[in-house]
Amino acid sequence: MTLSLVIYKRMGISNTEIALYTSWLNLPWVIKPLWSPFVDLLRTKRWWITLMQLFIGAGLAGIAFTIPTEHFFQATLAIFWLMAFSSATHDIAADGFYMLGLNTHEQALFVGIRSTFYRIATIAGQGLLVMLAGYLERSTANIPYAWSITFLVLAGIFLALWIYHSFILPRPANDKAAVETSASGLLKEFLLTFRSFFRKEQAGIAILFMLLYRLPEAQLAKMSIPFLLDPTSEGGLGMTTEQIGFTQGTVGIIGLTLGGILGGMAVARHGLKQWLWYMVWAISLPDLVYVFLSYFPETNLLWINACIFIEQFGYGFGFTAYMLYLIYFSRGSHSTAHYAICTAFMALGMMLPGMIAGWMQELLGYQHFFLWIMVCCAATFGVTALLKIDPEFGKKQVE
Repeated sequence: MTLSLVIYKRMGISNTEIALYTSWLNLPWVIKPLWSPFVDLLRTKRWWITLMQLFIGAGLAGIAFTIPTEHFFQATLAIFWLMAFSSATHDIAADGFYMLGLNTHEQALFVGIRSTFYRIATIAGQGLLVMLAGYLERSTANIPYAWSITFLVLAGIFLALWIYHSFILPRPANDKAAVETSASGLLKEFLLTFRSFFRKEQAGIAILFMLLYRLPEAQLAKMSIPFLLDPTSEGGLGMTTEQIGFTQGTVGIIGLTLGGILGGMAVARHGLKQWLWYMVWAISLPDLVYVFLSYFPETNLLWINACIFIEQFGYGFGFTAYMLYLIYFSRGSHSTAHYAICTAFMALGMMLPGMIAGWMQELLGYQHFFLWIMVCCAATFGVTALLKIDPEFGKKQVE
């Protein structure tokens, strides 16, 4: 997602169009629960994983070749959208595949490994690749060419991983299509699960929480990159693409990771309820750094990095409460399916506010837009105040 924001901004697309159209890339994750049961009916999870990796690699190559064309915006958006569907389908298959191929002990180890490599991939994708694109922009003085080369490199990496996984991934004996289950049977079970989700205690309040807890962040996430890239004459900070890769894609991700780790440790010690309001403040108050930066755009790079680190650290710490509440609400029968529905509402909560963020920014200007973000924090506090949480939830159980 960050790559699409940076490339479109560097290619001269308006903030309104960037926010509106890239927000639609969340749609596959919003509707993922609708088609996830049917992935089990067709072929194996291993087949889906390798096929989707091929599609994503081919899509990245397609973007590389369409960037220099006249209608690059429409073409790359269409490919990004198809890649988003492929990525969401890959998630569906991968989540079930490791449980089939590993025993209980190996699964616990794998969760830690997957989390570590997810962060490494995030830094590589949002940090190193953006810095590579920035270096090529500077050395070639040709923005479309620089991003074409960057996406070709990324496509090569993905296609190499596809070839590697085609040979190296295990073939569990129980990884097979669910031929004993009909499509109509799956649909009936899905409808029953969906109905039970909306009949859970505090279901309405939970959905409001899922949609509004990140209302400020949903808008900020779309406009932080354009703000950093826009020249100071337009209210931005005038950073280069290379600087964005380091600041947002490396320093920011490190802050986000550390905040998430500390948030998890805090909840494990005292429970979610005791830390809930600290986390609400943590995800809200650091947004003030953007207000500060918008009023003092000549701030040096060291302070900009510090501000981004603080904001992302707070977001990582505060986001812990959000994810743990999804787990808390999903408890009981159909917990896995209910959690999938929760993540759909989570994606919807990022998608809808993000669509209008660019329009709001161009209407208000960066200074007033970031003040608007602070006003939106009231929604975060409001929906949190409605929650009822077991004081023992999240605490590490002492045997």
